Amino acid sequence: MKNTILLPYMAPRNVTALAKEKFDAFISDREMTADEIVLLALEKNPQGMIVVPKQKITQDIIAKLPASVKVIATCSVGFDHLDIAAAKARGIQLTNTPDVLTECTADIAMLLLLNACRRGREYQEIMDAGWRKSFSQSEMLGIKVSGKTLGIYGMGRIGQAVADRARGFGMKIIYCNRRRLSPELEKGATYFAKLEEMLPHCQILSLNAPGTAETKHVINDQTLALLPDNAVLVNVARGSLVQEEALIRALQSKKLFAAGLDVFENEPAYDLRLKEFHNVFLTPHMGSATQETRDAMGFRALENIEQALKGVKPQDSLWS
Repeated sequence: MKNTILLPYMAPRNVTALAKEKFDAFISDREMTADEIVLLALEKNPQGMIVVPKQKITQDIIAKLPASVKVIATCSVGFDHLDIAAAKARGIQLTNTPDVLTECTADIAMLLLLNACRRGREYQEIMDAGWRKSFSQSEMLGIKVSGKTLGIYGMGRIGQAVADRARGFGMKIIYCNRRRLSPELEKGATYFAKLEEMLPHCQILSLNAPGTAETKHVINDQTLALLPDNAVLVNVARGSLVQEEALIRALQSKKLFAAGLDVFENEPAYDLRLKEFHNVFLTPHMGSATQETRDAMGFRALENIEQALKGVKPQDSLWS
């Protein structure tokens, strides 16, 4: 008899097929709320479930789940939407999906970086309007990327992948991380133990740290002031890292040349003032949004569930 699992979101077709092959799987045709997940779990008594970041699995939600639930897998690297302590207290394994979305998230970081530096949004607006006026040698100039110093805040898997791509553009890499990397991972990058010490050297700043209490609003009026004038900010990590009121002030004052943002403090209801800045290139939290990566994330989540239900600690267990 197959174990029962829930996929209370619109899973990709290949993930759906594998889930049905391996489990007695209930798959939703929409993204259910956390409260709806509880009601469904009480009805189906599943052994496992897969969730996505917008589904907040809090202590209260975990307390309401039936005793049948042994593992909850999130289709994401980030896990700030999961209460790890509450799950562990109930003996529910929690897992995430590292590694498989590293490359695509680094790709979108470079997409944001290049479009912010080279005025991609403004150029597209000009073309959409029909482009009937040529520009002089001094108009609509962007910032050259090659030769610039890129500061990376958070040098984990994704930060390292961003650094690898940036090196291909001839950029100098500096970084701030909780721990210094080994020389083979550092690859010549310069380490700063404190963000405040790195920021004055960052012509471009890429945020790649997890969303935690420690990193909340790490980018604020004080830290933005430490950046060189005409710096560029890129964020593919978590919206909580940036105090958006401070970011808006930095854009209004022209302290920043531009910004590229894939994540926001409030999603999907992001601050619409950001779209009024033509030097801000925006994408709707789509760092992992390729067919290959979303399949790989789902497969990894299913593999973690399978391991947990066999009594093996999953490869991506969030239990310390």
